[in-house]
Amino acid sequence: MTSTAPAAATAARLQDLLHQAARPGGALDPAALAAWDDAEAFPDAAHRLLGAAGVPAHYVPRRHGGLLHGLDGLWSVLRVIARHDLTLAVAHGKTFLGAMPTWVAGTDRQAAALADAITTGAEVCWGLTERGHGSDLLASRLTARPHGRDWRLDGEKWLINNGTRARYACVLARTRDDGGPRGLSFFLLDKQTLPTGTCQTLPKEPTHGIRGADISGFTLRGAPAAGSCLIGPEGSGFEVALKSLQITRIFATALSLGAADHALPLALRFLAGRDLYGHRLADLPRVRRVLGDAAASILAAEAVAVFAGRAAQTLTGELGVISAVTKAFVPTTVQRALDQLGDLLGVRGFVTTVFEHGAFAKLDRDHRIVGIFDGSTAVNRHALAVSFPLLTRARRTGPRDITGVIEAARHGAHRPPLDPTRLALTGDGCSVVQALPRAADLAEDGGLPDIAHAARALAAESERLHEEIAACRTAAGVPPAAFDLVQRYEWCFAGAACLALWLYNTPPPDARWWQDALWVRACLATVLARLGLELPTGHDARDLLAAALLDAGPDADGLSLLFGTLSGTEES
Repeated sequence: MTSTAPAAATAARLQDLLHQAARPGGALDPAALAAWDDAEAFPDAAHRLLGAAGVPAHYVPRRHGGLLHGLDGLWSVLRVIARHDLTLAVAHGKTFLGAMPTWVAGTDRQAAALADAITTGAEVCWGLTERGHGSDLLASRLTARPHGRDWRLDGEKWLINNGTRARYACVLARTRDDGGPRGLSFFLLDKQTLPTGTCQTLPKEPTHGIRGADISGFTLRGAPAAGSCLIGPEGSGFEVALKSLQITRIFATALSLGAADHALPLALRFLAGRDLYGHRLADLPRVRRVLGDAAASILAAEAVAVFAGRAAQTLTGELGVISAVTKAFVPTTVQRALDQLGDLLGVRGFVTTVFEHGAFAKLDRDHRIVGIFDGSTAVNRHALAVSFPLLTRARRTGPRDITGVIEAARHGAHRPPLDPTRLALTGDGCSVVQALPRAADLAEDGGLPDIAHAARALAAESERLHEEIAACRTAAGVPPAAFDLVQRYEWCFAGAACLALWLYNTPPPDARWWQDALWVRACLATVLARLGLELPTGHDARDLLAAALLDAGPDADGLSLLFGTLSGTEES
């Protein structure tokens, strides 16, 4: 059995369960979801369904009695949920985010208590952001002051997912008046036990997307917290937050891939039944190119997310770079693909009463917030730009961990358990990008000249890019030009992840998108195009991918580079 077997089994059961619930009258009936969304109401029935299906156990590491072994398995479970409804996935998955500081820095006793609460149905929110400060965690104003051996908390946390519904709140508080990186600490509060008047919830905020989610907050006024509520040493909050974000940023990309899983069949159903200018819409060359490019972009995003999720176990020391790249790239790339599919749908991508209960319009609205969660795209790109000196030093030494790259790429590999305590603030570079010349050499032996051409072009681009990164000075601030370099680095990473997944896997004969290396050829064509590099001569693989999608139809197993079902899980 592979290490992802429990999550794979849950994802497969969930896929069946949620498919049943999506029938007329069920908790996930598209008409019901549209009505809930229109009313800005929380999808309670569907939320209870996930609890009954045992999803919360996957938020808890195995060493604390849960089912979490690797991030890729949990990611696949959230992806299945997001495929049906992003609001539901955002609301339910938040408990994992709120629990992460405890998994990173809590004592065994704290972790065991929280694990028991989560597996028995308690929800946890993450009290990071405040009004007026956004992603600037060092500007946090909510205070925690000593009170004997205990603490008293005062201040406000705002725009908190499940800020009202969640029983537990993991709160980032200022514990030193002078602030700074050592002036913040985490506290895990049980809001149900706080004295009357010390915790007041704030009103739900109307939002453009995820309208039914509990996006609210709370105000604390002298809220007591026992010394045992402090997570990690006093003053470690900022460090714990940064380490936690390395995991949660990768986890959040399951929302994007779930949205893509939902959007693509909607577009295919529309294209198959629509005529324009005397032709079937799906037969127009321009339509096929747009469809193929969108599909290839989705697969490239999947490659990045899958590789990053496994790298949390095999390349843990590199996660500072990998998580920033992944969170910047995946939601941005999927949103661009959704925009392309929306263009193909035309007005039916916007109206809410004509085509499939407005499902595309809803998922498009919902998805736009994913790029903001756990650090916006700009925040993650800034973090990568600050890492330029690290990438420059790492380039001189060459790839540090080829074994880690192979284990992250290989489907069904036996990987060690995810260990959040091994996360580090400073990283070891990025082995998969540094290994591009090696990947190009291996691709030469692969027998497919267009892949070899793309790999060589990508390796050469990576060398040029690293020279420009070395010349870019970020010590005194990140210049605008650095963000262009970061975006190019993201696409080099995407190409490297695609090549690694293709090189180090042997697909079964019935792996649809692996036949003739279709998926990787289409992805590399998109990568080269985004980098402004010359495409291989001959048929554009993106057109071939579009043709294969249209031939398979919207009700086929779906588009994924993973073996097995559309759930994105692996065969055991």
